[in-house]
Amino acid sequence: MSADHPRVVSLAGAEVHAQPAIADELAQLTSTWGTLYDWAGGQPQPTALRGRAPVYVALMPGARRQVVVRHGWHGGLLAPVTRDLFRRPTRAPLELARSATLRALGIPTTEVLGYALYPAPLGLARVDVVSAYVDDTADLGMVIAGLAPHVDCDAALDATLDLLAQLARHAVVHPDLNVKNILLHTVRGRAPEAMVIDIDVVRVGGASPAATMERNVSRLVRSLQKWRRHFGCDLADQRIAAFAAAAHARTPQRAL
Repeated sequence: MSADHPRVVSLAGAEVHAQPAIADELAQLTSTWGTLYDWAGGQPQPTALRGRAPVYVALMPGARRQVVVRHGWHGGLLAPVTRDLFRRPTRAPLELARSATLRALGIPTTEVLGYALYPAPLGLARVDVVSAYVDDTADLGMVIAGLAPHVDCDAALDATLDLLAQLARHAVVHPDLNVKNILLHTVRGRAPEAMVIDIDVVRVGGASPAATMERNVSRLVRSLQKWRRHFGCDLADQRIAAFAAAAHARTPQRAL
């Protein structure tokens, strides 16, 4: 049984889909706390990350592994109306499948371990997504805004160029590639590694390496420009243009 076909545990008020090794424990936590998000947020001094809402890091007591638990929320103009209500099966199954696919291709991304669905009115659902925690990370936006001084900005941009080349090599288009969904993972004594997240929207295959690079770079450049306007980062137009040119220069000749 693979991550693409997780084990399903049905509860009175939830349905847990997870890798077999942790499915029972996640189901037990859900049964005890009501939701995985409530469990994670109720842990002693949980580490709170930021997304559209707090994202918690918690230690699974049985598996003894740290996980990230994120509650699903809509973005965009309709977010105040749609909030956290999704049509079944939500986008969580895609996120789980895309995580397995990208990791199999050797593209750095977080490992999605599972998710829990909770019934909501009108046949809709709420969802919590569980991923493996990766320590010593900062997103690209934090790095270029000077909020992650332990990560060198030039090294972060170089790592991002490597990631863009990997995405192009495997024809992986991320239609929402921005500075917040590129994570820089740092290990002492090594250059940072760029990881791509928010992968439920990615498309794999069907585009040439050049077309893939163009789409990903175009989206990321817009994000860099927007981020600079909002935070006044030391990232001039010339530097962004040089980054884009360097990315296109790394476009693989053929897809794998």
